[in-house]
Amino acid sequence: MKINVALFGLGRIGTMHAQNIKKNNKFNLKYVYDINKKRSLSVSKKLKSINLKNPNIAFKDKDIKIIFISSTTATHIPLITKAAQHKKVIFCEKPLDLNIDRVIKCKKKIKKYKPKIQLGFNRRYDPGHFYLKKSLLNGKIGQLEKIIITSRDPAPPSLNYLKNSGGIFRDMTIHDFDLARFYLGKDPITEVFSSASNMTDHRFKKINDYEIATCVLKSKKGVITVINNSRHCKFGYDQRVEIFGNKGMLISRNKKNYNFFIDRYKQAYKIQLNDLYNLVKKNKKPRSIFDDGEKSLIIANAAYKSLLSKKVVNIQY
Repeated sequence: MKINVALFGLGRIGTMHAQNIKKNNKFNLKYVYDINKKRSLSVSKKLKSINLKNPNIAFKDKDIKIIFISSTTATHIPLITKAAQHKKVIFCEKPLDLNIDRVIKCKKKIKKYKPKIQLGFNRRYDPGHFYLKKSLLNGKIGQLEKIIITSRDPAPPSLNYLKNSGGIFRDMTIHDFDLARFYLGKDPITEVFSSASNMTDHRFKKINDYEIATCVLKSKKGVITVINNSRHCKFGYDQRVEIFGNKGMLISRNKKNYNFFIDRYKQAYKIQLNDLYNLVKKNKKPRSIFDDGEKSLIIANAAYKSLLSKKVVNIQY
């Protein structure tokens, strides 16, 4: 029997998720909801789902197993809280929130419900990036010493999006913080030094954000991670990872000719859904959970503190 899903949020990533759920024979996209009523009605017709006018219907429907959250960031914590209270399995896109205090408060509030939550850090599911993780666990490069992550977008999002994104470290680099944590495993990141600037796109200065940034992180064991970011890249997406150890090096190479993150990580999003299925049916812990969202946001906040102080910042979880 297919698993019934109610999806909240039909922006570009929410619509992509809705289409993937519809195509996956393990799920039934029963409900969709978006604050934009015309968009919600249009998508519901195309995907033959029920257009929710009252979101509460999905939470009260006992046939709904999964609440899938791909709405705006400000709605994530309220939806997670309500879904946990109704004993639903939860998928939530990153970030959990832009305010770490709200994240911590939510965590304490929902703890008694013992919720099953998967977080949308899609890079953990990319076959190339995940191969590096498996290779690390198999000892192919010996002891991990350095991680180098390059993430450059083809072009920046709209100014309206950037104004509400939380800034480059919370919106963009947070994916890289999470990926570094994924490779480090139980070795926590303990300090960060960050630098950022604007050189060609003056819109970023108006909103106190940055178009290029670099972070250097150190783990408890001494592993160095270098993250290179840019909001623009003329030749398309530039997404690469290198892991270096005392016995060798491995690279997850760039996939050329992609100009949209949904296309670049098309396979990752499908694998991500399989993880969600295993969470529901087999109670198998997903690759990315609530705690990963919390810790990556803590690192992002520390990166901003470092940027302002121009000093290395120690990270407290």
